[in-house]
Amino acid sequence: MQYPGRPAERLPESLPPKPPRGIGDIPIRVVYLVGAIIGTVAAVALIFILFSGDVPTNRQAEPVVPVAPVPTSAVPTASPTPTVTETPIVLPPVPASKAYATLSGTASAVTGLITDKTNGISYPRLAAPWKARSYPPFTIAQRIGEVKMPFTVIGSAMYPGESPAKKPSSDADYRKIATEAVRWTISTQYPKGATISWTASRKLPLGKGWTLGYKVTYLVDGKKQTAQAMLSVVEVGKTKPAMLLASIPEANKARWRDLNTLAQQVRPL
Repeated sequence: MQYPGRPAERLPESLPPKPPRGIGDIPIRVVYLVGAIIGTVAAVALIFILFSGDVPTNRQAEPVVPVAPVPTSAVPTASPTPTVTETPIVLPPVPASKAYATLSGTASAVTGLITDKTNGISYPRLAAPWKARSYPPFTIAQRIGEVKMPFTVIGSAMYPGESPAKKPSSDADYRKIATEAVRWTISTQYPKGATISWTASRKLPLGKGWTLGYKVTYLVDGKKQTAQAMLSVVEVGKTKPAMLLASIPEANKARWRDLNTLAQQVRPL
């Protein structure tokens, strides 16, 4: 409505700009959403800082130190085979029966039993300085000192040769098999040219089988040395018997009495 004598008011061509909103004008749900996002990011960052020390770094596997095998002229296996040599090893006639005399030295303490389930026999576990070690071609072995010929070793394995045509039955059968096993030890455990003399020939105290004791003579750097040894073959329910060998050179002659302990206590499982 226009009043007389007053000029007509003119409307502005455009509306003035709206003033900027303050924090109070932001919807409350937006504030909560932004706050939640900031809180989540902060929590993740805090967890990473606190626990980053627990994350293991990539490490290389510790190197496995291989155990040196017995140096033999044949490839070592769990069931060793006789070594073929140019000159046959001649052994003296084996006594049909010979008691095992008590050897010199002090017997080691027996700390338990070695139970060789692979070959089916058990025998004494001896205290230090004997240590059980991996020692091919034996399944289980106890050693003293370096792996160096002539060896100080107590080891068990199957008979080192072909299975007999039929299962041994008599003492004579087992004595013959034990003799062939001793022949194998001369070619694999001692320097070339070693000779022997028998110190024992007897039945096993328990079970079927035979034990031979022998003294080995050989040269090392031109000097004559000796070792005492024993070998038992044990019937374990198979055509081929199990074998226990123990050899102790004179460098460890304080342990020669241990051979008596082994000969008395080796037996089938």
